Amino acid sequence: MRWILRLDDVVPERTDADVEAEVERNYPWNFAVNVIDGGFFFFALSFASSSTILPLFVSKLSDNPLLIGLVAVLAQAGWHLPQLFTAGTIERTARKKPWVVNLGLITERIPVMLWPVAALLALVSPTAALLLFFFTFALHQFGAGVVAPAWQDMIANCFPVNRRGRFMGIMSFLGTAAGAAGAIVSGQILERQAFPYNFAILFGLCALFIFLSWIAIALTREPVRGVDADTMQDVDIRRKLGRILRSDHHFRRFFVARLLIALGSMGLGFVTVAAVTRFDLPDQVVGYFTVALLVGQTAGNLFLGLLADRFGHKLSLELGCWTAVLAFVLAWWAPTAEWFYVIFFLLGAYTASTIVSGLMIVMEYAGRTKRPTYAGITNTGLGAVNLVAPLIGGWIALTGYNWLFAVCTVIALMGTLLLRFGVQDPRHMIRDS
Repeated sequence: MRWILRLDDVVPERTDADVEAEVERNYPWNFAVNVIDGGFFFFALSFASSSTILPLFVSKLSDNPLLIGLVAVLAQAGWHLPQLFTAGTIERTARKKPWVVNLGLITERIPVMLWPVAALLALVSPTAALLLFFFTFALHQFGAGVVAPAWQDMIANCFPVNRRGRFMGIMSFLGTAAGAAGAIVSGQILERQAFPYNFAILFGLCALFIFLSWIAIALTREPVRGVDADTMQDVDIRRKLGRILRSDHHFRRFFVARLLIALGSMGLGFVTVAAVTRFDLPDQVVGYFTVALLVGQTAGNLFLGLLADRFGHKLSLELGCWTAVLAFVLAWWAPTAEWFYVIFFLLGAYTASTIVSGLMIVMEYAGRTKRPTYAGITNTGLGAVNLVAPLIGGWIALTGYNWLFAVCTVIALMGTLLLRFGVQDPRHMIRDS
């Protein structure tokens, strides 16, 4: 493990000015390779969307809504939960890139290669196919969560604060634009190929582009600086967690608002199944729902990324949360299937706000040496909520999807109002101090 993470490599002594000069010098290169990484990564996920494709795959093997809810549990909680437990170790590591590239290959990328096998296994045993799929999907999501604080810190190290939104927005814009094309292809594959070969093809394409994205991110030129003595000695994560939540009341209110919004999003994994069930839609329509989702995400990425660099990430995140509230209102009310294209567009915009600003705003609450811990607190807290929220959603869905979307609307609205009126933008706090 020490070799994988390059813990024994010598860390050069450098001043802040040296590091800032390197960041500026490598900015064009890092921008290019990380945009390519994100583009391939989002393109890959368009063939295995956890909001559309994966719930449909599971529904082909089982009609249990709790198993459909489990996809959302693993998609959200799997990525979020491990982060607090790895954040402290990452914080005490000079190089973040080996976590993302070396360890990430093993924990995050390789399990995806087994998804086509899980699809083909459905020919022999649907139960075995479900078991293999959920096992490898869990490995992929938890593996991504293990290295996520390192990725966020690496991005914060490589990009100045007033250019992170631009990078995240353009990266996600290009990725989801390509993903929208991939979603159209997904719809055609679902329509023209028989089950389970259609899903085997989709999962194979996902695995291919996940690997290509890894090649791109491996080319990142990370600015490396030593870790200060206080950070090296501060190893008690429980004491650190308590100290941050007690003393940093601005971050605490932000954290509570994010938890409420996450709880209100418990219905995300059920929107596709609700539309298909309510209006008796053919399978290929799910691919077109994914297009609407990705179009909304594409537009949101570009607009919100530029907005965040100019006005701060709080406004960007807030606008995204309002689109989620509106989406659940429409899902609750929608009289025809066509409304679900609007709903998925709005959910795509919400997703864009969580990617562009939900991740990067945390980096501004924290000082440079504490960024992984702040990321870990936020994302693990969200993971704890996301672990139970889809299961609660599945239980409510047993009484009807309209009840589920009504509950989502109320809770998401509460969180959005708290974010709007109870949380300060950390960039403005820095500017005013």
